[in-house]
Amino acid sequence: MKEGINKGFNKKRFVNRFKRRSFIKSLALIGGGIVSGQALAACTSSKAMTGLAKKRYQIAVCDWMILKRQKLSALALANEINADGIELDMGGLGNRDTFDSKLGDAQTRQQFLEEAQKQGVGFSSIAMSGFYAQSFAERPTVPQMVQDTVDTMKGMQIKVAYLPLGVQGDLVKHPELRPAIVERLRMAGGKAQEAGGVIAVETALDAAGEVELLKEIGSPGVKISFNFANAIKNGKDIPTELKKLGAENIAQIHCSNTDGELIQNDPALDMPTIKRTLDKMGWSGWLIIERSRDTDDVHNVRANYGGNVAYMKSVFQG
Repeated sequence: MKEGINKGFNKKRFVNRFKRRSFIKSLALIGGGIVSGQALAACTSSKAMTGLAKKRYQIAVCDWMILKRQKLSALALANEINADGIELDMGGLGNRDTFDSKLGDAQTRQQFLEEAQKQGVGFSSIAMSGFYAQSFAERPTVPQMVQDTVDTMKGMQIKVAYLPLGVQGDLVKHPELRPAIVERLRMAGGKAQEAGGVIAVETALDAAGEVELLKEIGSPGVKISFNFANAIKNGKDIPTELKKLGAENIAQIHCSNTDGELIQNDPALDMPTIKRTLDKMGWSGWLIIERSRDTDDVHNVRANYGGNVAYMKSVFQG
């Protein structure tokens, strides 16, 4: 393990503590409901209101990054590592007309909802991660993909759909795609809004550029999924970017960096300062851990994501 800001971090100790925590958490959250999104969230039971919804900041992990894409066992693992929720992926895309998703089946959706309630774990959002590599601007069946995602949102009472524009939708490198992307985001935002939710789009633009993009789209159904890793890559100060973007424009936050160090050992991620900034902005919602894995032990899901969840909770829920 690399030395970093917190040299006392012990991964084995964290892993051993997760089993004890999961038992305690299961006692505390038996019967808990499902919480989706941030202030947009709709709770499915009064017990959910007294559980997850009381937390101003909630910590989630991406199901595909914990190697559990669209697997029921992702919820038990999230519980084990003490995460509040998961970002649930719509499945692979490749050359298909739409996502390779099992969630179009009502029975499968119900299984996920029941397992989430059993584990006391919520859903931060539905992710269209296929667009990391595929073109949102140019794929002909994007309207079908968006509709399938929105139908899943409605069926699972999830209020946020995460849409990364990815390498093929990079508006800095490919400004010529902007008209098509704006038009399609306006379409997607309209569909999400009809379902009572929003599209949380992640772009390569800086905060000022994202504010302008939202104005051009002109839809309350589109907000920003702010990614700390992008700000760091572009040499931007995270608190400054958050303030420029504004609380009203942020649907959710991907709070990790690229792989290398755990969050607490990464000097680029000053989480206490970030929390103070978000507090002053009046923002609340889901902080989602995508990466920030220790590259000396990159395949150790429990240690990497468990350690990151524990640290984020110590800062944002401590």
